[in-house]
Amino acid sequence: MTVLHLADAGEAADLAAFLSRLIHYDRAAAVRLQAHGTALAVFGRPPSFEVLAIRTARLAKPYENGLDVTLDVTVSAGELLDSVDESAATAAVPAAVTGPPWAGVLPPRGGWRQEPGLPAPDSVRAMVAAAVAEFRTRTQELAPELRTRSELDRIGREIWSRPVCAAGLPVRAAHAAQSLGFLRPGGHVASDESPLGLYSSGAWLRLRTPYGSIAVRKAGLGALDVSVR
Repeated sequence: MTVLHLADAGEAADLAAFLSRLIHYDRAAAVRLQAHGTALAVFGRPPSFEVLAIRTARLAKPYENGLDVTLDVTVSAGELLDSVDESAATAAVPAAVTGPPWAGVLPPRGGWRQEPGLPAPDSVRAMVAAAVAEFRTRTQELAPELRTRSELDRIGREIWSRPVCAAGLPVRAAHAAQSLGFLRPGGHVASDESPLGLYSSGAWLRLRTPYGSIAVRKAGLGALDVSVR
């Protein structure tokens, strides 16, 4: 069995926390792992948000498995979580699973450019809080006979598709970042890290924080620059 050696116990704890949050939204969640050298990227898709969540982690030593020097596999998030040993800073890679459709379509590795106009972190968190409060109020005001799944979905789509900024990042992406622990205030941030950034590449937008990223497509699968791998 392949074992990933994470840089320290903190990296292992952060990975475990991310996996736990994904499983909270989908107990059968799968994640796609990509490792090259000392970098590990974990991709997941919480179903409630229609976004891709990306958590990176540092490895203590370059990934290697026989003659292979890269890892690219889709596995059960629950089985990966069960294998994380925080004190030893290790995680065993479970057996591969048949990946869900999203696992075959990932954001491009390069070509990202920063987009201007993203509000400050406190303002983004305030937008999310206001959207959550509005959804709760509007749905509670519905008459019982009108509180159908289709009506709740309609209200949700209206609220969560609103743009955070001129670049078109939807509020649901910021909500996903907060729900997955990427948009939390405080914590240690390296001096060369911006607390929040918005980037675009082809059909994709990526909200980057020191704790992880949220990627969302601006267009469908037919758009150019979508990386299928």
